[in-house]
Amino acid sequence: MRILITNDDGIHAPGLKTLENIARSLSDDVWVVAPETDQSGAAHSLSLNDPLRKRRVAPQRYAVKGTPTDCVIMAVRHIIPGPPPDLVLSGVNRGSNLADDVTYSGTVAGAIEGTLLGIASMALSQNYTFGEEAKLRWHTAESLAPDLIRRLFEAGLPPNVMLNINFPDLEPGEVKGTVITRQGKRDQGLMTIREHKDGRSIPYYWIGFERKLSKPAEGTDLWALYEGLVSVTPLGTDLTHKESCERFARVLEV
Repeated sequence: MRILITNDDGIHAPGLKTLENIARSLSDDVWVVAPETDQSGAAHSLSLNDPLRKRRVAPQRYAVKGTPTDCVIMAVRHIIPGPPPDLVLSGVNRGSNLADDVTYSGTVAGAIEGTLLGIASMALSQNYTFGEEAKLRWHTAESLAPDLIRRLFEAGLPPNVMLNINFPDLEPGEVKGTVITRQGKRDQGLMTIREHKDGRSIPYYWIGFERKLSKPAEGTDLWALYEGLVSVTPLGTDLTHKESCERFARVLEV
């Protein structure tokens, strides 16, 4: 099995090394193509106004000056010789990618692009407690992911569907299980704009979220991590809201 791995935290991120260890436990044909710099929040963006530059870091390991989407396209269409990858793995992200995060996440976007190219793809993220990033449990994802990925891959992913996998902030032996979830919804009232001033007293701003526990609906990705479960959410690349098609068709018939 040929595996391509990428991320949005950059070529030097510890989560990428974790994912490489996971991939190498599944295959001896692993290619790494990741952004040169941190692309967190880049979503499914594509570089159109700037040239892409690639740098060979080591055999079958490249850094691309671009987004996660750019990396996957470069890998599949230009860097990897011969047949395309059988599997794209994106991550392991520093922090969870849940609910509304999937629309912002470069990690999820890497898996989306793999799916659009017709390759089975999964995004992986490791949750951590705010303020305790130094204690991030990379070993939880590294311990639990190989068997999970193998089972999901062998089951077969439907066309135009990728898997968003999130690991809870627990030791591997404390994780209560794995569940299939649906995408949750964050409380947008927790979004904040923080104002600061630079050395010349000119204001600048940071977008952030208040760190408060919400009350997510049972069966959602947010709920799963609160319950100490690994969350696996199938996400489709078709964004059509099919339930609304008939409603608006009737409007246009008037």
